[in-house]
Amino acid sequence: MATLDSGIVNVALPTISEGFGANLPSAQWIISGYMLTISCLLPLFGRMGDIMGRRFTYRLGFLLFALASALCGLAPTLWSLVASRVLQGVGAAMLMANSPAVIMDAFPGSQRGRALGFMGTVVALGTLCGPSLGGLIMHWTGWRALFYITVPVGLIGCYLARLLPASAPGRPRPRFDLPGAALFALGVTSLLLGLTHGREWGFSSTREGLCLGISLLAWCLFVLRERSTPEPMLDLSLLGYWPFLSGNLASMLSFMALFSNAILLPFYLQTEMGLTTARVGLLMAVLPLAVCFVAPLSGWFSERVNAALLASGGLTLSCTGLLLQSGLTLSSPLWRVALGQAVIGLGIGVFQSPNSNSVLSSAPRDKSGQAGGILALVRNLGVVCGITLAVAAFEFFKGGADAAADPEVFFHGFQAALRLGACLAFIGALISFKRRGHFRH
Repeated sequence: MATLDSGIVNVALPTISEGFGANLPSAQWIISGYMLTISCLLPLFGRMGDIMGRRFTYRLGFLLFALASALCGLAPTLWSLVASRVLQGVGAAMLMANSPAVIMDAFPGSQRGRALGFMGTVVALGTLCGPSLGGLIMHWTGWRALFYITVPVGLIGCYLARLLPASAPGRPRPRFDLPGAALFALGVTSLLLGLTHGREWGFSSTREGLCLGISLLAWCLFVLRERSTPEPMLDLSLLGYWPFLSGNLASMLSFMALFSNAILLPFYLQTEMGLTTARVGLLMAVLPLAVCFVAPLSGWFSERVNAALLASGGLTLSCTGLLLQSGLTLSSPLWRVALGQAVIGLGIGVFQSPNSNSVLSSAPRDKSGQAGGILALVRNLGVVCGITLAVAAFEFFKGGADAAADPEVFFHGFQAALRLGACLAFIGALISFKRRGHFRH
């Protein structure tokens, strides 16, 4: 539910922005505000699960998510919707931060890596199914129903989460690293504000320089804080393992590349091609269907073939799909759109499970819980940065002209953003290839 909502609103952005009279940079905060909140709070709520119990944190996450979903559906203005999405992100972060630990408690020994790898595939499917499901719901109802449908799911989840075992008595109770969490949130938020409003403010403006400067300072202070405190929010020593670091970098780049397509393709199909939301949803569904088809095979092959080679090949395939999509025009047939979606999905399916297993198996066993949390954090940062960079590239290359009035202007920005995504996927493939000699089962 939490990962599904990161993408289910994508297909509704044109309708929502038109209804509220908002431009794309403002409307994108409906998605970015949600993902940014999750990214900032994941490590903190992982600690909260250790201190207050995973069952309590998990149930509270479902309850907050259901409440925020109802508020999203009732939102009277764009910024009240963004605020409700931020609250929804708080609940989602509670769920995401504790899911790996819950699974680790349930699966001992050698089964643990496969279980966590399977969870990673399900998370990717939840993220990718959002746009297609959103398009189908939009066709029959309206954008507010996208939020109302998760209210009963959240309440049922809160009820069923009572079946989880309580935290074991006598477990060590670490303290919250609130200064570390605050510095981390400040660094991420300032960076994304600078990237999002760079063209609007001017990349050489005082506000832009202030945002980027605050971000750099916050990150430096964060690293110093985490190295000096006995109970850090993030154990930075994990980044000393090359397979772990490179796998996380590749994962982040893959989601950045993926969401350059996910954020802009609905605008191409709905605004430029004039398709109904139902047809947009069906075309967007090709990508997650391709992931469903190939992910189990990829997981099986990863036990017999070097996982780094599989991950590298998958991202190369996704790069090819993004290049195909970047060549779309007003005269492109719909099968061409479906082909590009299928190639991207096949690549992500080949990449996701082997990469998750590679990352988690490369970390020491006593730190596998934190490793799972960092992998989830990197994934969400990839989504946020991918959306931000894609929109920034789109706005920059269309040159400030009205894309709605001139299709050529739209395609200048659209093609540049998807080619940027292809470059990110290719860099991720190179990083994955470099760790082939370090991977161990």
